[in-house]
Amino acid sequence: MLLIPCPWCGLRAEPEFRWGGEVPLVRPGPPETVSERAWAEYLFMRDNPKGFVRERWLHAVGCRQWFVVVRSTVTHEIRATARFGEPLPEVPS
Repeated sequence: MLLIPCPWCGLRAEPEFRWGGEVPLVRPGPPETVSERAWAEYLFMRDNPKGFVRERWLHAVGCRQWFVVVRSTVTHEIRATARFGEPLPEVPS
């Protein structure tokens, strides 16, 4: 089981969390100016890199706070977490 260190609650089991996407991922807008193609790319197209990435996670069953996780897409190893508003953790190369 994946254990995720919540910056507020400490180490918790992965079923308590919800994945929220890549960081940075910027929503296009305003909505009335966004093409269907741009909206589809925002919703469905991801880089899916191999290695460490920054992701948004929500502690849905705990403190209900969003935060940033640096996680390996290969091994699921978590290197760092940070609250939004803090400096983003470095992504190992």
